Amino acid sequence: MVTQINLSSRTASSKDRQRYHPYLIAERGGQLVAALACPPDPPDVAWIRLFAVASEVELAEAWWALWPMACQFLTQQPKIHIAAIPLQDWFRQLLIASRFILTNQVVMLSWERDRQPPLPKSPTLRIRPMKLGDLPSIEMLDTAAFGPLWHNSLASLELAFRQAVVASVAELDRTIVAYQISTGTQMGGHLARLATHPRYQRRGIGSVLLGDTLTQFYRRGALRVTVNTQQDNLSSIALYEKAGFKRTGESYPVYQYPD
Repeated sequence: MVTQINLSSRTASSKDRQRYHPYLIAERGGQLVAALACPPDPPDVAWIRLFAVASEVELAEAWWALWPMACQFLTQQPKIHIAAIPLQDWFRQLLIASRFILTNQVVMLSWERDRQPPLPKSPTLRIRPMKLGDLPSIEMLDTAAFGPLWHNSLASLELAFRQAVVASVAELDRTIVAYQISTGTQMGGHLARLATHPRYQRRGIGSVLLGDTLTQFYRRGALRVTVNTQQDNLSSIALYEKAGFKRTGESYPVYQYPD
């Protein structure tokens, strides 16, 4: 039985305690046996990012020791969205028992090197490498382009930018109207994020930016580029399929706690 529950941050500083809260651990006899982390980032969205349990502890026992405390903290925040993507059935069952509801599916698509990258052109659109100084504008674009659950904070965007192998923006009249951030994989790359500001959608901007991204990966010798998006994001799926992406058959459920 888990006999003691402690609240802990990743680091000792008060700044990081606030940043990572709630980060909960369960101890038995002074030994760490379970951990749960679901810090809001941005402030109105909390994804369950970590739930780890030692082999000698029952999964359900650890969950019910930690989740009620985390839930109590999170639901005190105004208009917060709490979500998780369970990759194992046991975690899915724990979420359902905790009143989480299936709201969507994330589907995976893949572009293979044997398909020539599309090269749509736009005489007024400029594609250039992303710079660190672009991130505040990109954060505002990202907030406008996606629903609250899928917003990226400035800190998350900066981390993604620093980890990216290909990151670029599309400009009209020196205004950033679209961006993409892609990471590297063993087979090539993963398109982690692509967004066009709603005011500039349906003008082919996303197609031009996607074509440029695939061309960069093609020149790097990438064999495969993957992307995932929400099952109900039909415009994004159409954009990727038009560029030669095909569904892999993989999908991952999105569960949300009632607001």
